[in-house]
Amino acid sequence: MSFVLPLLIMGGIVVVLALVAYVPGFATVSQIVTNQVLQFLGTFGNGDAIGGAVVISLVFTLVGALFDTYSFYYRSLLRVNPGSGRA
Repeated sequence: MSFVLPLLIMGGIVVVLALVAYVPGFATVSQIVTNQVLQFLGTFGNGDAIGGAVVISLVFTLVGALFDTYSFYYRSLLRVNPGSGRA
């Protein structure tokens, strides 16, 4: 889930901005913001927005795995020595 969620959020932002472009008066603003989002994603993907989204998703996956590992280790310590942690 930690890989898919950033992709869904970034994709959702781009889709919402594309839909807002159809509202009269918001086309220019939507186009500017969409270009800024794609440029931001391109920063992480060497100019490619999809590559940037994949890199961000991979980083989220790594952070999620590290957090799960820490949480598992901490819970195992509490099972071995129940009085050592805060409940």
